[in-house]
Amino acid sequence: MIIDINTIIEEKKMNLKKKIEKLNNSGIYPKLAVIVASDDEASKIYIKNKKKICDELGILQEEYSFISSTSEDEIISLIKNLNEDSTVHGILVQLPLFKHLNKFKILDSICYKKDVDAFSRNCSSDIYLGIENILPCTPKGIISILDNLNVAYEGANAVVIGRSNIVGKPIALALLNRNCTVTICHRKTKDLEKYTKEADILIVSAGSPHLVKANMVKEGATIIDVGINRENGNIIGDVDTKEVSKKADVTPVPGGVGKMTVISLIENLVYITEKETK
Repeated sequence: MIIDINTIIEEKKMNLKKKIEKLNNSGIYPKLAVIVASDDEASKIYIKNKKKICDELGILQEEYSFISSTSEDEIISLIKNLNEDSTVHGILVQLPLFKHLNKFKILDSICYKKDVDAFSRNCSSDIYLGIENILPCTPKGIISILDNLNVAYEGANAVVIGRSNIVGKPIALALLNRNCTVTICHRKTKDLEKYTKEADILIVSAGSPHLVKANMVKEGATIIDVGINRENGNIIGDVDTKEVSKKADVTPVPGGVGKMTVISLIENLVYITEKETK
């Protein structure tokens, strides 16, 4: 079965609208500052979708775009100003950055209280301690999907393909925090199929078109496809959705985890705004 993401999104939108209206009635207008220093195609899709939902929900947004010759100091100077701006509630640095930029230095300059993407080292350390007030947006979206499906975490075999700091590592920790038995696979993993066939929950974030085939998955498994790949002018995922959906539940690409990532960003922003304005 292909998982219906739109129903989950609409329910979350309704909840967010209520919270945003309550904040607005108190004279508080959540504002997101987005910093872009990249030509990445996936980022462009994410930014477009994010702006659309921000507009729909009444979230204020400021976007700051930098060219490839930009220095770290220029971006950090902007972030410091945004940290001090009381009208800005959340700051997001869109990853990846131009290769010459030190992402850790830039991310760590974001005020802990405004790190809406939870990528600074101050925020990312929380998940290691089992603290999940703010989860990185894609892992948060994945957990929301699994929760909505009433997936049984405790004792489940969870396999994560990909070990990035954005998706692979944090979602592995989030699943571990929910008492799953977690295996992380990556490009150096030998006999990948051996692991995927045992997965009750399979998270695929490899950046490899149709890497996961139907013969590689367990009957009745829940599969979250995080991949965004362009092939012959089309956007496809890391999972062969058509065939895999005949034996397991799988998220669509496009229109799956990407949408959940955006709505999770807004949830994080609203949470931060509520917390800091109480």
